[in-house]
Amino acid sequence: MGEASDVKVGTICWTDLTVEGAGEVSDFYERVVGWESKPQDMGGYSDFSMIAPGTGEAVAGVCHARGSNSDLPPQWLMYIVVEDVDQSARVCRERGGAVLAGPRSMGGGRFCVIRDPAGAVCALYQQGRDNE
Repeated sequence: MGEASDVKVGTICWTDLTVEGAGEVSDFYERVVGWESKPQDMGGYSDFSMIAPGTGEAVAGVCHARGSNSDLPPQWLMYIVVEDVDQSARVCRERGGAVLAGPRSMGGGRFCVIRDPAGAVCALYQQGRDNE
């Protein structure tokens, strides 16, 4: 995810894919789109940061459907920055959506996965409140 200075409310700050067999899937994307994969130690297994060719920039993640990720849907999931993830989750429910996972701490912030009234799924991310 981006640093606090470069994430703005309402912007997409990250995209990842949570699946069974993340190693094989990261290999697939290496060959299909030219990304390089960089293992990220998750304590007993590795998820993968996908690196754009020639830049060294992490542009996406491929994660195992394990532990706290076991309830995430197997699809590319975009993370949208919000000011207050707990408030946004409440409003989601009030407006006819559903909260599928979280809110919970992750990577220096908090996130949740929502489904809108039309059935589309995305994640909401709040920077810097992982201890609340």
